[in-house]
Amino acid sequence: AGWFRRLLHKPKPSSVESPKSSHSASSSPSSSSSSSAKSSSSSPGMSLASSSISLSPVSAVDISASDSPRWDKSYDVCICHSEGDVELVSELASYLEGQPESFRCFLQLRDAVAGSAVVTELCDAVQNSHCWVMLITPGFLQDPWCRYQMHQALAEAPMANGRTIPVLKDVDRKDYPRELRNIYYIYMVLKEKSFRQIRDTVMHYLQELCRSSTKRIE
Repeated sequence: AGWFRRLLHKPKPSSVESPKSSHSASSSPSSSSSSSAKSSSSSPGMSLASSSISLSPVSAVDISASDSPRWDKSYDVCICHSEGDVELVSELASYLEGQPESFRCFLQLRDAVAGSAVVTELCDAVQNSHCWVMLITPGFLQDPWCRYQMHQALAEAPMANGRTIPVLKDVDRKDYPRELRNIYYIYMVLKEKSFRQIRDTVMHYLQELCRSSTKRIE
């Protein structure tokens, strides 16, 4: 009789959650990352306004080190622009030069040597700069010296390895210079955002330059 009573009072096993319910409760990866990746992609000749440059792990200290290949050239950035855009490029130069990396900028009207030939100054500026920002405005398209400097930059680095940085302002995409059609451009709508994109692009190039130099040494 004792064992029969114990059998009647034996507790029931606790319910186990079904595989179906446990699957629904588990967290699934968000699709926002894939959708954002699609929205940030663009094709050659398209604007990079919605995308951002992914900086490599190389720190600013490495870029500014005394043995950095950055110092192999006189300037980090040569800004090509028309005379009508002097105020805007002066702001851009001040922004870049005021960064923690203290980017060295060349502005023709500010840094050219008095009495020197224009062609000589333009060629020297291109050859002695790591990156070239082309501020493409209606004035740029009408200025033969701007186009000359653009051609010099393309001749210096025809493979578009990140050194030439076209920036469109008040220019329709159909008027984008044919010579630059294989290079992504930044479309300037918000000045502060475009300045930041330019800074990130220059930074990315210098980081890759330092990384490549380190690999060659190793």
